[in-house]
Amino acid sequence: MSAPALLQVRDLRKSFGGIDALAGVSFTLQAGQMLALIGPNGAGKSTCFNALGGQVRPDTGSVRLDGRELVGLSAARICRLGVGRTFQTAAVFRSMTVLENVQTALLSRDRLVFHPWRRAGRHAVDEAMALLEQTQMAGKAGQACGELAYGDVKRVELAMALAHRPRLLLMDEPTAGMATNERHALMQLTRQLADTRGIAVLFTEHSLDVVFKHADRIAVLVRGSLLAEGEPAAIAADPRVQAAYLGTEAPAA
Repeated sequence: MSAPALLQVRDLRKSFGGIDALAGVSFTLQAGQMLALIGPNGAGKSTCFNALGGQVRPDTGSVRLDGRELVGLSAARICRLGVGRTFQTAAVFRSMTVLENVQTALLSRDRLVFHPWRRAGRHAVDEAMALLEQTQMAGKAGQACGELAYGDVKRVELAMALAHRPRLLLMDEPTAGMATNERHALMQLTRQLADTRGIAVLFTEHSLDVVFKHADRIAVLVRGSLLAEGEPAAIAADPRVQAAYLGTEAPAA
């Protein structure tokens, strides 16, 4: 018998001004698995992410993480329960060093961020460096984030998300603005972290080469509804998905 899914999303619905952004979306995600949520602009991907992360409260439906209901909880509480997130535009402090950014995330995790007398530079240095080792950024720990290439900035943001010890990681357009080699390197790193830490990863992505190369499963949203879900090869061959989103040609799965 297979283990219960870490994430269980059931009949998620959300309307804005009479328009259904989510119209009964359901899916599951296992620990260590990477699920890509794709679809055309306006499909409901961002609303789905915001509903999972607590930024938006769905009208109806259920979001359970390891059996715990998340709907109705604050974004901060959901984060503490094990849901991490990265954003399309990397959320880092550009004037601070790479190490200080990760230490700030650790201060937040430890609920010390509002203690002005505690300097970030003294907090959890070894743990912060271990996270930077895992994201291949330890060699640039003393460098200001504002001086980094964008691909490196995204790695710092990933280290900051890992500081909260997530069991579920939501990645919103993780490779946006990156060159092809950077895109695949970041997603290969994410795969390694998912495997070694047992983290479930849900990501949105417009670069279909990234989606079909790195996702274990793909869910396709169209106008707020789940059109199809399955392994990359099945999604690439699905005529409904081709007509609605992929066009006549899909990347090789």
